[in-house]
This record gives sequence, structure tokens and C-alpha cells, in this order.
Amino acid sequence: MTQVKICGLSTAETMQAALEAGADFVGLVFFAKSPRHVSFDHAARLAAQAKGRAKIVALTVDADDTLLKSIVNYAKPDFIQAHGYETPKRIEEIKNQTGARVIKVIKVKEAADVGLAKDYRDVADLIMFEPKAPEGLLPGGNGIAFDWNLLKGKDGQFMLAGGLTPDNVTRAIQMTHAPIVDVSSGVESTPGKKDIALIRKFIEAAKAAR
Repeated sequence: MTQVKICGLSTAETMQAALEAGADFVGLVFFAKSPRHVSFDHAARLAAQAKGRAKIVALTVDADDTLLKSIVNYAKPDFIQAHGYETPKRIEEIKNQTGARVIKVIKVKEAADVGLAKDYRDVADLIMFEPKAPEGLLPGGNGIAFDWNLLKGKDGQFMLAGGLTPDNVTRAIQMTHAPIVDVSSGVESTPGKKDIALIRKFIEAAKAAR
């Protein structure tokens, strides 16, 4: 069965909805420019709500050591999601510093981009394939997708993100055989505002996909 990550959760109500619907991963955003950004104190409360029920993922973008230390102290995440331009060496440093596992995001526009994942194979615990954002947009959560055909025949454990919705996640899974799918803007009514009904619908569709 496909696993699901609901990213950018920022309220107790939507966190509860994701957990009750069967989310396997829940994402907290630590990037000030994002409408989904949460404070350390609020993140601590949300993480406590999810602890033991789903894997807690802290999304970061080229985070420095000070930020990582605060994230670990407050949220105690299972995973750090490295969403910027982190090198393989930096991924190793993040793992050593935080003691958490690391998801490295690979930004995809063409086939050659998918191949970049091999540089992180020995250091990242999971690879996430997400669309390369057009200039001027945030690194993620933009509601755009890349050509899923680029992942056909991809083996192993990886995550698929970008432009997924309750209406297209079944087709995305069927095309890519992604073991894990990630959604943020696809379950929102407005940027940063999660919709409980859409969260439930997305998880149900992803879990039922074959």
C-alpha cells in the first residue's frame, strides 16, 4: 500500500484529520517565506500530537546549524527534509548533527535531473522527486507537476511530490509506482490553509491506488 505524507500542517485540527485518515508522514515547515511556516513553540505542540502515530518530517531549505539545533530541540523530528541546494557532504553533516534521517529533495525538469539522485544514494535515507520551481516561486508547495514519465522504471524507495491532488494521485501512482506520495497545496483551500475534506480524500485515494 502506498504511504502518504501530508506536508505543511499548521493547526491541531488538520493534524488530527491527517492522523485519523492514516497519514504515514506529517510535515512541519521551517521556512519563513512559506505560508505554511510554523514557529518552534507551535511545531512542538503539533509534533507532540503526532508522536508515535506518524513520522514527523521537518522541512528545511538550506538550514544552518543553529536552525537545525532548534528544530531538533522543539520538534524532535524523525526526518529532516532538505529542500534546498544541500550537497551530499551537507546531508552527512545534517544526519550527524541531528541524529534524524534525511529526505533529500531532487528538483526535476528533465531526465538528467532524475539522475542527480545517484549522488545522494549513499547519504540520504530517502529521495523525493519534485518539480523544479520556476524562477521567483517558492522551492515547493506551488501546485505544479513534472512529467511523471521520467520516473517510469524507477526502482527502490522514493517519494513523489508536486502538483498531486485527490483527483490525480491514483494516476500518478499507477504511472510511477511511487512507494510514497507527498502533498501540500493539493489539499488546501487557499495557500497555507489545509482543507480537512481534501486531506481525507487524498489519503483515501492514495491508499486505494494500485
